[in-house]
Amino acid sequence: MADAKFAWPVAEISRLRQRQTAPVILELDLTEGVPEGPATDPLSAVMSIRKIRLPDIIEGLRRAREDDRVRALVAKVGGGRIGLARMQEIREAVAEFRESGKLTVAWAETFGEFTHGNLPYYLATAFDRIYLQPSGTLGLTGVAVEQLFLHDALAKVGVGFQSAKRYEYKTAADSLTERGFTGPAREAAERLAVSVVEQMSAAIAERRGKTAEEARALLDRGPFLATDALAEGLVDELGYRDEVYKAVRKEAGKGAILQYVGRYQRVHALAQRARRLPNPRESFVAVIYASGPIRQGRSSRGPVGGGAMGSDTVAAALRSARSDERVRAVLLRVNSPGGSAVASDTIWREVVRVRTAGKPVVVSMSDVAASGGYYISMAADIIVAQPGTLTGSIGVIMGKPVFEEALGRLGITTDSVAEGARARMLAPTHPFSQDEWDRINAWLDVVYQDFISKAAEGRRMPVERMHELARGRVWTGADAAANGLVDELGGMAAAAEIARRRAGLPADAPLRIWPRLTPLDQLRPPESSEARPAAAAALDFGFGFADGSAYWGWGPAWRLAAWAGLPPYGPLMLPGTWIIS
Repeated sequence: MADAKFAWPVAEISRLRQRQTAPVILELDLTEGVPEGPATDPLSAVMSIRKIRLPDIIEGLRRAREDDRVRALVAKVGGGRIGLARMQEIREAVAEFRESGKLTVAWAETFGEFTHGNLPYYLATAFDRIYLQPSGTLGLTGVAVEQLFLHDALAKVGVGFQSAKRYEYKTAADSLTERGFTGPAREAAERLAVSVVEQMSAAIAERRGKTAEEARALLDRGPFLATDALAEGLVDELGYRDEVYKAVRKEAGKGAILQYVGRYQRVHALAQRARRLPNPRESFVAVIYASGPIRQGRSSRGPVGGGAMGSDTVAAALRSARSDERVRAVLLRVNSPGGSAVASDTIWREVVRVRTAGKPVVVSMSDVAASGGYYISMAADIIVAQPGTLTGSIGVIMGKPVFEEALGRLGITTDSVAEGARARMLAPTHPFSQDEWDRINAWLDVVYQDFISKAAEGRRMPVERMHELARGRVWTGADAAANGLVDELGGMAAAAEIARRRAGLPADAPLRIWPRLTPLDQLRPPESSEARPAAAAALDFGFGFADGSAYWGWGPAWRLAAWAGLPPYGPLMLPGTWIIS
């Protein structure tokens, strides 16, 4: 009986010892999307607890390169929930892991079910070996930019739309005012598509043993059945998950165990933290996330309504970093299509003040940093973007719908009493008068001139040259770098290295998400606008649209913007969904 009592503990100890010494196969599931920054409220934290963050992938693979126990990485790819720039960051991390001599395997049930699968396959080309399930397909189809135009449909019901923009590439209202792409809009869209296809083709050519011409030709012949993809050399083997894992286990070594990259990173980070005595005076780089459309007020995060970047929240974070002597540099991670001009200018000012205090600011652009997203970035010491980042769109737009004819057809009349020459200026019941147009155009001129002047100063180029690059045009990061709108190509790791170097910090100086707030900080009111808790986001359940909160960036014209279908959050915002997929 005594032997029986101790049999289980001995076996368990032996099993644990084996797990601590056995070879490790890291797993990565990239089919459900990859968030960037931390959850900013308790509910979002619970909702995203099973999702791995982009920084954890990058740091986990960096750490695993030096770990002799880690023998291989196997990643499930597919789906379209990760933008091109984030895909490129993951590709870089995988490539560096692969260069350490360790096996990397990508597998997919399908790269699109006879639909677009460009980006998941583009990511897969970073791996040593690509598996595809026999029933799957490879949706390598190229890139298309398509837009619906509602001008004629609105005209049939008597609805017009008046808008003015700075300048010809600012296309937010084109779907309401045009019947198709304007010349400048087509030019910009074609260049975006070409730039992205160039990047995809180069990756296929490099990793799959093709010439650039052969890789480009494959985009015209897709999508491919699994057998066709194998015959073309686009995948290495056809197989189901069990067959993929059996092959990886065989190469990794006897007794190899599986561990998710996120789990691996957390365990080792906690162990490192336990071995290292905390130093409250240690200098570091503060990482501030600026994600979502830009609006005035506090940032909002929520599981239903998504999130928006509030100027009060981001500005408070920058002020706090400026005043904390431990913060030696700021790494501002931007992923935003823009929004309110005033809110963007508020954040821009705080970036300038951080630099004035002698602390370098390095911007790392994610999938999109355009219009207002570019505005908040342009004053940084250095801007780093991925080749696939969508950026620029330096311009502004304003307009309103006109329901006068539509109401007349329905027999509806309107009447009003107004005190003030322009009291009815924004009313949708009548078109703008010439005097009102003059005021709108004067406002557009001021906003645009302010935008390009500050951009020219930040990017150290003449205003005339900045105007040539601006005019509302969207660029890929590759083209933006060639034109001086960004300084370097790369991801957060490259940006962090630059920030450390400019701050005079060692190469292993810590990066700290700033400000790090406790759940209590996120719930209780801050003592002042200078306190760290002022940078807490508001919890948003997505029901705040009746009061126009989604359109506050348009100021008093928010109702018109909502009626007209203009981009929410303000005149410095890209229209539609700007994600390359």
